[in-house]
Amino acid sequence: MKVCIGGTFNVLHKGHKHLLEKAFESAGKNGTVFIGVADGEMLKKKKYVTSLDERVKVLKEYLISKGYNKHVVIKPIHDKYGLAVEGDYDAIIVSPETIINAEEINEKRINQGKKPLKIFKISHVLAEDNKPISSTRILNKEIDEEGRIL
Repeated sequence: MKVCIGGTFNVLHKGHKHLLEKAFESAGKNGTVFIGVADGEMLKKKKYVTSLDERVKVLKEYLISKGYNKHVVIKPIHDKYGLAVEGDYDAIIVSPETIINAEEINEKRINQGKKPLKIFKISHVLAEDNKPISSTRILNKEIDEEGRIL
């Protein structure tokens, strides 16, 4: 199966790792995971984001450490749809706040005569305070990458 995901991956945290694990699990042993990493206009609303090269480097290091690097393609994306509207994919993995984007992607795909993507929605990974882990919270020094309160 060809699975796509997208994100900023500003600080690679436990929530991102959960998303990646679900993507590779869904793709299966012989499948491929396409990872879109936010760049350009998508980053204007963010206060602090490391460079695309740095975020991709950290992502690749993690993928290698988990043995996920053999069937993966990483590309920059410049809008919330990324490559999912045009690409030849079977499924998309999303979080609760991005499921609307996946539904819009499917509408666009159907309008273009393409098959809709199977949508897998994962739950947020919660920190010790039962709030979602996020890069923003980590950068604000509320929690660490594992969700522990600082």
